[in-house]
Amino acid sequence: MIQFDNVHKAYRVNGRDIPALQATSLQIGAGEIFGLIGHSGAGKSTLLRLINRLEEPSGGRILIDGADATALDADGLRGLRRRIGMIFQHFNLLASKTVADNVALPLRLAGELPAAAIDARVAQLLARVGLGEHAHKYPAQLSGGQKQRVGIARALATEPKILLCDEATSALDPQTTAQVLQLLAEINRELQLTIVLITHEMDVIRRVCDRVAVMDGGAIVEQGAVADVFLHPQHPTTRRFVLEAEHVDEGEQRDDFAHVPGRILRLTFRGEATYAPLLGQVARDTGVDYSILAGRIDRIRDTPYGQLTLALTGGDLDAALARLEAADVHVEVLR
Repeated sequence: MIQFDNVHKAYRVNGRDIPALQATSLQIGAGEIFGLIGHSGAGKSTLLRLINRLEEPSGGRILIDGADATALDADGLRGLRRRIGMIFQHFNLLASKTVADNVALPLRLAGELPAAAIDARVAQLLARVGLGEHAHKYPAQLSGGQKQRVGIARALATEPKILLCDEATSALDPQTTAQVLQLLAEINRELQLTIVLITHEMDVIRRVCDRVAVMDGGAIVEQGAVADVFLHPQHPTTRRFVLEAEHVDEGEQRDDFAHVPGRILRLTFRGEATYAPLLGQVARDTGVDYSILAGRIDRIRDTPYGQLTLALTGGDLDAALARLEAADVHVEVLR
């Protein structure tokens, strides 16, 4: 659905070119939820806004659904933007217009539907996001989560194929964030929308995305399926995001384990293996004793996973390792 071919962007400041996005090639499949994560200044917002050409690339090609978006004239660009909805961090609602009027605005600007059809479409969208009874309220009368739902309904008004989410949950509390993410996942499944979501929170990526790209210094430093990137991060930036999500300090964790005897492993379980009584079986069969030093069990979208850091002592350690690997457990020897 979205393809970047060697796309880069620089801003002209005081006669100098300041790079914001290094030469980037990227593919985002139709119907997937693709996450972009990075700290402030990493280039993720620039990349997102290049998709609908709110930012103009300095070079390279951007293909949207097979068409070269970088070659479009003004009329073609207007047509492209009708197929791309956008949700903003701070909602960007018009305070002087009602909820219904905010959602109707893109349809009225397009000028393609009669008033009755617009009203029917707005009512359908507000019901979809759970705000049917708030149609005649104004943004100031709504909570943050309700405002973002209005933003989602407005973004869907022109029946886009692509939905861009610019830090859509960072202004919300954790409970409201979970509700908005669930709504986005439902919309993705029902409408087969391609969603591109930028965030600085790994937990948002874990909850809702299929694939993720990690950005640092204007470049993508790691990308792949969320489960692979989240459970086995390769780049230092990715590892920092994962540790932040788990509220773990890597240096402190290393110090905590310095006095622990034995071989230290990190085991990763996925799917139903997460709940299997494997450790007890391996301990009984190989005579190995184990201590659990750290652990987590959670879900990546709909898939359960578990990660345990263990210290193994006594018994047949090599046999224990072989048994774990044979059970399709990812084993990482930390010491």
